[in-house]
Amino acid sequence: MQLDYNLIDPELVPSLEALPAFEISRENIAGLRTMLVESMPVVAVPGVKSNKERISTEDGPLDVYVYRVSSEPGQAALLWIHGGGYVFGRGEDAVAQPIAQHCGCTVFSVDYRLAPEHPFPAGPNDCYAALRWLMSGETGYEIDLGRVAIGGASAGGGMSAGLALMNRDLDNFPLKMQLLLYPMIDNLHATPSGAITNHPVWNRGTSLSAWEMYLNGEPGESASPYAAATRATDLSGLPSAYVSVGNEDLFRDEDIEYARRLSDAGVATELAVFPGLYHGADAFVPDARVCKRLRAGYLSALADALHG
Repeated sequence: MQLDYNLIDPELVPSLEALPAFEISRENIAGLRTMLVESMPVVAVPGVKSNKERISTEDGPLDVYVYRVSSEPGQAALLWIHGGGYVFGRGEDAVAQPIAQHCGCTVFSVDYRLAPEHPFPAGPNDCYAALRWLMSGETGYEIDLGRVAIGGASAGGGMSAGLALMNRDLDNFPLKMQLLLYPMIDNLHATPSGAITNHPVWNRGTSLSAWEMYLNGEPGESASPYAAATRATDLSGLPSAYVSVGNEDLFRDEDIEYARRLSDAGVATELAVFPGLYHGADAFVPDARVCKRLRAGYLSALADALHG
């Protein structure tokens, strides 16, 4: 099945010539990581203070980047998990700083271990260690532990969904929200949108390769729900959710279905589907009107959850 590129928002079409879909393998991951860091440097947002903390975990030291506008005590917080298909990305993430600025909260961005060098459960274990550190109240940042959310984009959204399940099953820290931005949550892509092979930027073949590296194989339906949240059979008892996805995204149908299942399980859930939007377009064409609507939606939802 092929995607009709006429369905993509006209403001996003010109960018596609410079955005071929990633072709990834275990052999080329290191080079692609270097290329992405060089081509997409993280630019400091004026007024946002940044720091890096190194915390101790059972698996060794873990870096957490901290972004905030002020040092006022009692701030709300977001544990942010960066995207990158579980194989790319870093805790020093461009999306985290504007969230801190807009929502007036402290953002803790986790520099979790990446596949294929560190397959599941390394990444989720790192993120859960960071959550435990944050909820210990001993970070030195005087956070209001009654106003903490978790969230991420793409693979970060998928890991956030898995983290919400882990938290429910382990410590059950009180969380205000799981912010799931076009989350990567289905290792099978067994949906109509998942069957399309030529999505821009992140297509079916690329995604399945990333899943294979992250899961260190192809466990199919037996994959852990902490890795692929759609494998979970029980979604009850989770924090409220905000789920957004583009209509021309490989993940569209799995994300819509996950939002429906959350709602059916009694989880307060908001779903936003944006017409003409392909995966990650907000990173590549941030000034397009549909990308501005995407950002305005999730920033408003997060601010309401943390300050409402």
